[in-house]
Formats: sequence, structure tokens, C-alpha cells
Amino acid sequence: MTAVPKAEPEAHDRRSLHERIAADLRDDIMSGELPPGANLPSTAQLRTRFAASNATVQKALQLLKDERLVVGRAGAAVTVRGHRQRTIRPASSLAPASADETYPWLTEAAKHGTDARIALLDVTETSPPADIRTALGLSDDGTAVLRSQLLLIDDEPAELVKSYYPLHIADGTPLMERTRIKGGTPTLLRQLGHASHRCVDRVSARVPTQEQFDALQLPGNLPVLCTLRIVYAVDGRPIEAMSMVKAGHLYELQYEFAPE
Repeated sequence: MTAVPKAEPEAHDRRSLHERIAADLRDDIMSGELPPGANLPSTAQLRTRFAASNATVQKALQLLKDERLVVGRAGAAVTVRGHRQRTIRPASSLAPASADETYPWLTEAAKHGTDARIALLDVTETSPPADIRTALGLSDDGTAVLRSQLLLIDDEPAELVKSYYPLHIADGTPLMERTRIKGGTPTLLRQLGHASHRCVDRVSARVPTQEQFDALQLPGNLPVLCTLRIVYAVDGRPIEAMSMVKAGHLYELQYEFAPE
């Protein structure tokens, strides 16, 4: 009787080999193992490291080029791009600025030697998604004022920000106007008697929606980093809820904690 050969165990990682190679190299870049300006290993080294063909290695490198993580051309070394991986320190953008000062996010971006700007996309009264309604304590049919903005660095989309405000706070104020607010909304809220006292961030990685994919000009099916920030006044009332979405392969968040 002929023995039936055992089936090989099913591979856990079902991604194609070039996607797995790109994932490992992407991690080397994000971790700093391959810092800005560094050359990636040669094609021959990558073929050996991953037991892959030249064509497969080239497909992996093209993914990283499409993601704008590396630059290079045929016959030349592939190099990690500079100023691509950025560390975001949420606390640095929370302090209100005076009306004649630059918005804190722009000031923080400028530290990296970049040209940063904010494009105001829309200002409207709308019914927020469920997590925003819950954060602001709204009913299922409740509405809020939405200010939608796109943050750009060196003319490349960096972050899609949607800020929601309760109507009793926004009504009759510049929050409802389709214009930029000098010093940013934290400054205006403080002037209106709603100074922020505490913030809570909920961070998750998600597959981008169609809107996020288009707005951030994402290169492929990579996750986005989503932050839901709820801002509370001193009396515990929520005064702002923000949805902030950025490309997951380009950013990390840094939080600092002091022991109690």
C-alpha cells in the first residue's frame, strides 16, 4: 500500500514573498537600523537573506519606493529617504498659543526643517460618527460642528484631522466660520471660557477608509494610525473630540509619563 504523503503545514504568513521582504526592510527603517541616508543591502545580499529571486527583491524595493521610504534607480544603491519617519509628541500640540503665534503643530514640524501648512477642508454642522457622539455625550441624532483639516509637510499630506465641537460651545463663534483660527482652536476655546484641563487619547491602527486613502495619498494597503482625542474642561465636560489619522508607516507617537 502506497503511503499518502503528509501535506505540508499551511504557512501562517500568506503574504507574497516580496511583501514580506518589504515588511522586514520597512521595520529596519522605522526602527532606525537603516537610518536616513543609509544604503539598503545590495540586491545580492537581499537575495541571500530572503532566499529570493532578483525579480522578487526588485518588487519589494519598488513597494518601498512607492511608499516614499527609499530612493534609488537601476544600477545604483537604494537609499533611505531623509525626514520621512517622524515622531509625534502629542503633548507638544496641546498648549494654547497666543493669537499672533504660530499654531503649535506648525512649530513642532518646523523643528525638523520642513515646510508645514494647514489646509482647511470644510466647516459644517453634522451628525458625528458613533464614537464621537459618545465622546461628546450626544444623542444618536445629535449634531456637532465639524472642522476638517489636512496637515501637509513639504506639500505632502501628513494628517487628516476632524475636530468636533458641541453646538452650545461653537454656536455664534469663529468655530463655525470657514476661516483659519489664529493661534488654533485651543487658544480660541480658552478665550471663550472653555480652557482645556485634561485630554484622553485612544490610539488604534486600522485599514484606511476610502476618504483617508485619497486624502493622505497612501501608496497601498498599509494601515493608518488613528487617534481619537477627547478634550475636557476643568468641570469634566467634553469640549472637543478630534479624529486624527496619519500614515502608519511614517509616524510613531511618543508619550512621556512621570512616576507618581
